[in-house]
Amino acid sequence: MGKIVVILGFLSRLLYAEESTTQDHSFKNTCISCHQQQQIPSALIYKRYLMKYSTDRGMEEAMFIYMKDPKKENSIMPAPFFLKFPMKEKISLDDSSLRKHIQAYLEEFDIKKKLMLEK
Repeated sequence: MGKIVVILGFLSRLLYAEESTTQDHSFKNTCISCHQQQQIPSALIYKRYLMKYSTDRGMEEAMFIYMKDPKKENSIMPAPFFLKFPMKEKISLDDSSLRKHIQAYLEEFDIKKKLMLEK
């Protein structure tokens, strides 16, 4: 009985890890690759959202609103930004997938990871 529980636990972890890797791969293929091709400064965008909203939840909601309806009024970027970079096209992801992509984006550029306390 114990072996069955261990095997089922292992299989469920393996399945979860594969799903997580697939989502990360999808995020990098769709979001990051486009930002890199168009030379969009992702770290700068993250910092602007962080300065304005200061919490992951606030940033996630603002990004979600912009991605669902991409127009200047829903963006925190200044008008000159759109002279250099193209306006985002409306995204075709369902809400759940879009939120996961936004969370992956926030995780990717999270500056808190780069902060280190001296011992």
